[in-house]
Amino acid sequence: MRPLHYIAALVLALLYVLIPPTVSWAQDAPADVAPITVQSGPTDRQIQARIADILSKMTDTQSVAIGVDGSVVTLSGEAPNTEAAERAVGIAERVDGVVAVQDEIVRTLDVSDNVTPLVDRTAELSTQFVRALPLIAAALTALVAIYLLGRFLAGRKRLLERMAGNPFLAELIATAIRIAFVLIGIVVALNILGATGLVGTVLGGAGIIGIALGFGVRDTVENYVASLLLSIRQPFRAEDHVVIDGQEGIVVRLNTRATILMTLDGNHLRIPNAKVFKADILNYTTNPTRRFGFRVGVDSADDPVAAIAVGTQAMAELPFVLADPPPAGRIVEVGDSSILIDYMAWIDQRETGFFSARSQAIRDVKTVLEDQGFSLPEPLYRVRVDTGSAPPVPADKPAKARPVPEAMLAEALDTNAEFTIIEHMAEERKIAEAAGRTGPDLLDDDAPQE
Repeated sequence: MRPLHYIAALVLALLYVLIPPTVSWAQDAPADVAPITVQSGPTDRQIQARIADILSKMTDTQSVAIGVDGSVVTLSGEAPNTEAAERAVGIAERVDGVVAVQDEIVRTLDVSDNVTPLVDRTAELSTQFVRALPLIAAALTALVAIYLLGRFLAGRKRLLERMAGNPFLAELIATAIRIAFVLIGIVVALNILGATGLVGTVLGGAGIIGIALGFGVRDTVENYVASLLLSIRQPFRAEDHVVIDGQEGIVVRLNTRATILMTLDGNHLRIPNAKVFKADILNYTTNPTRRFGFRVGVDSADDPVAAIAVGTQAMAELPFVLADPPPAGRIVEVGDSSILIDYMAWIDQRETGFFSARSQAIRDVKTVLEDQGFSLPEPLYRVRVDTGSAPPVPADKPAKARPVPEAMLAEALDTNAEFTIIEHMAEERKIAEAAGRTGPDLLDDDAPQE
């Protein structure tokens, strides 16, 4: 091929790209759309007559002119908007025997031509709505009736509590009943209106929304489910002294989101129920008797068995120490300069304070061991001084402390049970309940405890 031919081919290609032809070739119709066929055969006149017959029956394409030459259809004239013109072109392309369609239709964009069909459709919809009012009223009546029935059943709290055995579970069942009856009412109303296809869409959309909300509020749902399980299990009561996941305090209440403790310092501590349900729970109150213990070191030259006997006898003489089981002691370790002994005794927490009892037992055991000639050695440290100077002369010992009055000693040795935190918590709870700030309490003293 000569260079001139290459140049001519390149120019034609550029023209084809820059100025695309206005002829649109007929495309294959979709599988679910049957082609428009000509009964006698695809002649130009028959094609023109068939297209004209179809377009004349449509209000927005009656002004379109049809010309056919060699199975190539040319559409001209006027159409009110682009949608009507494209519809006419689509119809012409579907007619059997059409090779190509040229779109020369003028879009008039006339206001009346575009507004009038909208007004007509609105009037038609209004007429249909008026006719459907009795049906709509019947659907709404069914929806309200089913909703009221669900509300009535959900309001039988005593019956639900008797069936569930738990107030929180009964409230959850009541909420589920209300939601279920609302959904049933919507489905029945849509079926009365004949919108059965919309029922599946609504249910499917509700399922998708439920899944999305489940991921979004996973922590909240987990706390809610944990609250339900804790209310059923009742692992502790109000005013119980517990340790939950290393956090110690007195139980104030259990609500739908968290367990509230009052620490031994008098502060409020809120622990999410999902964490409480999975945590290790130590309850000091469930068993009224509790053992305390402490460690004492005696000189390695002393007899540890005799030290155990003397110490346990001293604890047995204390009025708050239980005789059954009796106090005990055991050797736990031999150190560098001492033998370590653990002393243990039991008390009744309902009458005796744990910490004050332990404090007095330590004092009495220490005193009796020293009175019996046992040494309580202290750690020895050797310090080497390289300065060459004489060691400092120890200062005179301070004067003995003044004697303490007997009343103060008695108060310091008081071992009665400590209820200050519980009384403070009860008073605060009473104030909060009076102000309506407590919310639901899921702890029930009458329910069986785990």
